[in-house]
Amino acid sequence: MTKTSTRKRGKSFLNSGKRSFDGQTIYNAILLDLPRRECENVFAKMELVQTPPRFVLNESAEYIKFVYFVNSGLISILNIMSDGKSVEVGLTGKEGFVGLPVAVGFQTSPTRALTQIAGTAFRVNAKAIENILRECPELEKHLHRYALELALQGAQLAACNRLHEVDERLARWLLMSQDRVGTPNLSLTQESLSMMLGTRRASVTIAAGILQKAGFITYQRGHVKIQSRAGLENAACECYRILNKQLKRWQNNSH
Repeated sequence: MTKTSTRKRGKSFLNSGKRSFDGQTIYNAILLDLPRRECENVFAKMELVQTPPRFVLNESAEYIKFVYFVNSGLISILNIMSDGKSVEVGLTGKEGFVGLPVAVGFQTSPTRALTQIAGTAFRVNAKAIENILRECPELEKHLHRYALELALQGAQLAACNRLHEVDERLARWLLMSQDRVGTPNLSLTQESLSMMLGTRRASVTIAAGILQKAGFITYQRGHVKIQSRAGLENAACECYRILNKQLKRWQNNSH
């Protein structure tokens, strides 16, 4: 297992325009939306860590030692079968949190959380977050809401993997990834794409070739660059639009 690079807990800086911790600007949407008092409770227990590619944040069926507020990069949530094969059932980035079972009192993870694109996260001991949640009702509400967002993803991806062609699914996945990392340049291997889409490498090669021939991406070993986001949106299956439409509906109706 790849290890994270950690730093000691640092000082935080909060004002109306910017939040930072240990010299790192905070981009995590959950942390940014917390009231000051709750932020201070979380900051007192968290540390900044690097999340290199292939790093496992939580492992399927194992005890959760740490939870993570993802600050940058891209994390895949994977279902692991008994033969070791896996398929992606969720995707999270700076909007999200890894370790959701802890928020409702469970101690083990049903899935593997694996870094696909390197980044950073704010890590908190699982026992500490249980105590923090007792004093932070807004954080608890945000985590429950995020659990529903991931459940929505999982349900939609189950339908997507069954009903849509690989090139449509690849276009959808690239759009979702760009939304989270904020750049058209994605460092991804064929093996990673195959695992995330639940298909053979040869199928990924064909699908990437279709999108590249259309001028929507350039695809070289270990690297994808989105050349036309509008083109990808047209090429993607309806799942990308369905997910975004429902998330916006929830955001508009939240209180």
